[in-house]
Amino acid sequence: MADRHLFGTDGVRGVANDGLTPETAFDLARAAGEGRDGHVVVGRDTRRSGPMLAAALMAGFNSVGVDTIDLGIIPVGAVSRLVRDTGATYGVMVSASHNPAADNGIKFFGPNGTKLSDDDEAAVEERYFTGAPWHRSVGPKVGIQTVMGDAVDRYIHKIVQPVEYSMRGLEFLVDAANGAAFLAAPVLFERVGATVEVINADPDGMNINRGCGATHPEAMVADARGRVGLSFDGDADRLIAVDEDGVVADGDVIMSIFAQWMKERGRLKNDTVVVTVMSNLGFRKAMERLGIEVIETDVGDRYVLEAMRTSRAVVGGEQSGHVLLEDRATGDGLRTALRLMEVMASTGKELRELRTVMEAYPQVLTNVTVKDKAYADNTSVAASIAEAERALGGRGRLLVRASGTEPFVRVMVEAPSAAEAADVAALVAKTVESELA
Repeated sequence: MADRHLFGTDGVRGVANDGLTPETAFDLARAAGEGRDGHVVVGRDTRRSGPMLAAALMAGFNSVGVDTIDLGIIPVGAVSRLVRDTGATYGVMVSASHNPAADNGIKFFGPNGTKLSDDDEAAVEERYFTGAPWHRSVGPKVGIQTVMGDAVDRYIHKIVQPVEYSMRGLEFLVDAANGAAFLAAPVLFERVGATVEVINADPDGMNINRGCGATHPEAMVADARGRVGLSFDGDADRLIAVDEDGVVADGDVIMSIFAQWMKERGRLKNDTVVVTVMSNLGFRKAMERLGIEVIETDVGDRYVLEAMRTSRAVVGGEQSGHVLLEDRATGDGLRTALRLMEVMASTGKELRELRTVMEAYPQVLTNVTVKDKAYADNTSVAASIAEAERALGGRGRLLVRASGTEPFVRVMVEAPSAAEAADVAALVAKTVESELA
């Protein structure tokens, strides 16, 4: 981490013990905790490197006089919830979400359970890079570490409380991605009375997200056998579903179901939803048909959250399965799954019927591995984008953006046919690769 930036689109990420070392975690905690008091709650997913980085973080906070509470392996939504419930100064989740097992990451949450703002992250970065001298607490002022043994139960109790409908008679297949949901998900769904079979709930530290979870929903299709599949990612902030016919329902489909259900019940504040630029054109057309305003943001659930708070929207999120609901805190895949189950229970409809609220345009997403993400400064790439937009002629949509967490430039095309979308995406991707790879 030689440059002057730590935080990306979703926290600090890198290869564990290489780009993201225990020393980095220790100093990051010192930078965030210096001059503060109270306590910090720390959770993690199932990666082999998780205990190492969590221990370094807690030691860093303790060294500047901040107490820490170890939540253990727990979904990221629980960290957000327990920050608020315990009055913590920060919550920290050690996870690289959907990334491979060798990677890891550190996500910070403020006292209100939301990710830190850009300004707050910049302040932590500035102190981190300033470095020594560090404040060192001594004697009775050194922070202490404790363990919250019932963290999963506290979280589940909190998110089950608002559920208004019985889930008895509903059957689901749950893919825990060998990640943070592997302990919480079975307990949660048993608690609400649903019948579930859980797969990929045997983590070994290196199999998180491997061919399973929200980034590989096809893993559920063969086993679903007429049931609805619910698939989480490594830290369980995403939900991707599979309907009774084995057809994937992504974040756009799930949000469209929620928006229609809440509007029909007069619960959709200001008849507004918030999505990112990646949401499908079919979602936008469905909302237009329902008389629901769509607010569009940059990629990242923090930007969705900011727009939701400004507009007072109660449904927002990303196509990738991050969905934010009424508390406007953070993506919580388990809570999203509960809401989807509520819609099914209250309407008596199967997911394959509910999903017909929107019809997705064929979409092609190509990730081009690059050394330089500055595509906007390249005249050849700009010319290729302009040519592609002329080819679409207003019948579809082209979006080119740099990944905030990986060395990719993403090329996304939506068009009336899959073949046309693929051709246009290939045209732009080829230019990006030749110019920037």
